[in-house]
Amino acid sequence: MRHHRSWLTIVAPCCLGVILVAGWWLTTALGSMPSYLLPGPGAVAIQLYAGIFQPADMWSYVGVTVTESLLGSVVGTAVALPLAVLIYRVRLVSAAVLPFLGATQAIPAIALAPLLALWIGYGLGPIVALCALMVFFPILVSAVVGFRHIDREILAAAQLDGAGWFALLIYMELPLALHNILAGVRNGFTLSVTGAVVGEMVMGGTGLGTLLTAQRNANDTAGMFATIIVLAAVAATIYSFVSFAERRWSRFGLGSVATTSSSAHHHRKDAP
Repeated sequence: MRHHRSWLTIVAPCCLGVILVAGWWLTTALGSMPSYLLPGPGAVAIQLYAGIFQPADMWSYVGVTVTESLLGSVVGTAVALPLAVLIYRVRLVSAAVLPFLGATQAIPAIALAPLLALWIGYGLGPIVALCALMVFFPILVSAVVGFRHIDREILAAAQLDGAGWFALLIYMELPLALHNILAGVRNGFTLSVTGAVVGEMVMGGTGLGTLLTAQRNANDTAGMFATIIVLAAVAATIYSFVSFAERRWSRFGLGSVATTSSSAHHHRKDAP
């Protein structure tokens, strides 16, 4: 059954991709859409080949965008996780911060980019800051949810064993909430690519957002499609990498921590 599911996760997306490309080709072949609005798959493939396999600047653009998104992801995660712990542990912080989370998440990135350019300037700094903001909220919300869904009895058992607040956080709460935290990291890191592209288009730079702007100004629709495909591949790679790390942790660490702690608590309850 597990082998069948692994094949299904490969075959199903491939079949859907073939159907979408076939519908795309059919739409352009029938002439119902002009090429400057919707180029055919062949024209996009030529642009993609030229950007990846021929001496072009596509890889330098990719490297800049990936660097910006990863730096922003690290900064956003480094700020979100300690704040999530404070919200979870300190009731005053929770009451003060939580009402603002929904409002701040509703602010679009395109609206923040000009302000960051005004405050920080142009170049790498404001783009990394924008990526950090994009990453910050999904990780913060997921981490808080993960902490709040930990079984209180497991923590009480650990405290009876003498675990202090720091040991409780490191050895119990973080491992038990890590599945939710990594889910937020997975979504946040993917959004960081969007933040990098938006930042480059508004604040300048030398990444894929800049390439998209140049292709738009040149009315190079096929080139824009090729760049968007590369962006999707970058985001999918980051998403898959974090998903792999999440599965590895769930397999080797998370279940054993929860099972051991729960068993110890039940033994203590049954003791005379």
